[in-house]
Amino acid sequence: MKDITPLEEAIRVGDRWYVLATSSREGDPIRVLKYGESFALFDRFGDMPRAGSGEHGLYHEGTRFLSRYELRLNGKRPILLHSSVRRDNSVLSVDGTNPDLHEDGRLATVKGTLHLARSWVLWKAGCHERLRIENFGQAPVRLALTLEFGADYVDIFEVRGYERARRGEALAVDAGEARAILGYRGLDGIVRRTAIEFSSPPSSIAADRAQFAIELAPGARFELEARIDCDPRGVSARIGYDEAAKRVEEAMSEAANDAHAESPSAPFNHWIERSSADLTMLTAGNPEGRYPYAGVPWYSVPFGRDGILTALQYLWPQPAMARAVLRFLAATQATEERAEQDAEPGKIVHEMRKGELANLGEIPFGRYYGTVDATPLFVVLAGEYHQRTADRETLEAIWPNVLRALEWMDRYGDLDGDGFIEYRRRSERGLVNQGWKDSEDSIMHADGRLAEGPIALCEVQGYAYLARVHAARLARTLGENERARALERQALELQARFEAAFWCEDIGTYALALDGHKRPCRVRASNAGHVLWSGIAHADRALRVGETLLAPDSFSGWGVRTLARGEARYNPMSYHNGSVWPHDNAIAAMGLARYGMKDKSVAIATALYEASLFMDLHRLPELYCGFEREHHGEGPTLYPVACSPQAWASASAFYVAKACLGLSFRPEEPRMRFLHPMLPGFLERVRLVNVRVGEAVVDVQFERHGEEVGVSVLRKQGDLEVSVVL
Repeated sequence: MKDITPLEEAIRVGDRWYVLATSSREGDPIRVLKYGESFALFDRFGDMPRAGSGEHGLYHEGTRFLSRYELRLNGKRPILLHSSVRRDNSVLSVDGTNPDLHEDGRLATVKGTLHLARSWVLWKAGCHERLRIENFGQAPVRLALTLEFGADYVDIFEVRGYERARRGEALAVDAGEARAILGYRGLDGIVRRTAIEFSSPPSSIAADRAQFAIELAPGARFELEARIDCDPRGVSARIGYDEAAKRVEEAMSEAANDAHAESPSAPFNHWIERSSADLTMLTAGNPEGRYPYAGVPWYSVPFGRDGILTALQYLWPQPAMARAVLRFLAATQATEERAEQDAEPGKIVHEMRKGELANLGEIPFGRYYGTVDATPLFVVLAGEYHQRTADRETLEAIWPNVLRALEWMDRYGDLDGDGFIEYRRRSERGLVNQGWKDSEDSIMHADGRLAEGPIALCEVQGYAYLARVHAARLARTLGENERARALERQALELQARFEAAFWCEDIGTYALALDGHKRPCRVRASNAGHVLWSGIAHADRALRVGETLLAPDSFSGWGVRTLARGEARYNPMSYHNGSVWPHDNAIAAMGLARYGMKDKSVAIATALYEASLFMDLHRLPELYCGFEREHHGEGPTLYPVACSPQAWASASAFYVAKACLGLSFRPEEPRMRFLHPMLPGFLERVRLVNVRVGEAVVDVQFERHGEEVGVSVLRKQGDLEVSVVL
């Protein structure tokens, strides 16, 4: 990869560059559009360049249908003036101008004479471009506009570096008067085609480019539309730019009635608005309904764990997402043992992919169940959703799936009968580690030795505890009192066993995991924040964990690190061993609030908000590096291949708000409660707008008065009690 980042703006480790959030590197950041099972990655010029990071392109169902699309004026790249994705993520707009253009060895058109306006929209499997070139000069301009294109039809795993022994066959390009059709016959027997069609015939068209000869009088304008379609026979191939833009704008307005937070702080509002828009984009057009795809580009498919945790974090603004997640995961719950997919009856799916590699079984992820935590978290989401909505119809529909999940926890999850849930992969090609930290080197002992399985993660025991607490309450709701009592006994017994086996007095936190010999992994890790979130921790030890999580070795200033500085495998540039993940921090913030450490929740909320100030579009990525925060205006160091947008990172903004305000619901009463609300220092006032509880809707305002926070109900429609414990 060609590097054009100034050395003072980047850190190089091996063959990877880690770029400061304040860097202005060309081609960074990537501009993203997504709709349904398609997404497009552009550079800031509105191109999909063949050079650069390598992931640019138009993707559909896990395959890249367009790997190159670049605009040139007389063979030169335009000068970029500005580019941005609209706040609702519906349109990418790019403004540019011409460089000096020469003809027959002389300067024919001075730079800055022409204005180029490009806009892109993505709807279904079609990507639509509108291009306008206007002459603001005093003389006519003759111009050769070239659009260079290509399609490699690689699977998203190949983009990430997966090497195949052989590939399918590239088909001859079918070039017509105003369109070109590219194609590829995969080893799975499927022919994939890309149609590139222009609103006006070019002067010439070939297998890899179309050229337009343009003459512009002073004040004249040239207009062109292009449509790139991954399904030439589909509905998106029969509409133009305006209709596509209208339809995608309607889709992106789906969340307009969701509850949200707003304040006098424009940067805070931008963070909240972008987070909400990204969650809408990650769900819009998905065949699974409002199920959020995990992240672009690597995880733009349904993931069980990611969908659950995203829906949990976004539950107070919009319960419909949680309902969609619950129903889809119930429908795809495993019903039999399949070792090659790590599937067992009752287990919740980890990920589901399409594409040539999945079709051929070259990767096991077509429908893969190699996750140990999605199953108890499914039960937790069912309980949290019912607690938010009192939706008995959905509860009754998924209750058999909840029971099967609980049975999996007891029968398959506990591999050795000690009462803890462990994992050990069965598929030779599956994931070695099957918690949310699923890197091969993410579970280790204090001396750095990797833990041998089967492995019992600390947070998974917490999830199992909370799952049984929620399931007991749901059982009582359905009149199954004996089952409820049994589940409560299981939860209490697990809590006692957990404290005895996982607490590490010497490091002031819970062990990351127990290995296959039941030896604790005595390392300080962010997983303990999830333990607090679950409520399994005893109160006195929870306070110790809070101190450990916010100590300088764990808290970088931009958030809690996944692994504390000083641990043997600590590396602030690693994926799971020292980086900072927004969703991980939001869960920790909620856990700290659960045990009354609201000041620490506020510290985490402040760190994430301040990190968002340095991010393009105020969009928090999947993760960033865990380097110590410097106090001279530099932002956090970016992780080079983080997903952005990423669902649970976007949802983290709403979860830290809930943690700080102490928000909870009792829809059966109906009541909304705020327990010891606090505001971060960057907010003097904030409103929660359009919060729905049953048939009621309410707007609530919080305002700082010295050290106190005043609460006012600004609007209330319907029967609802709003209570505040100060």
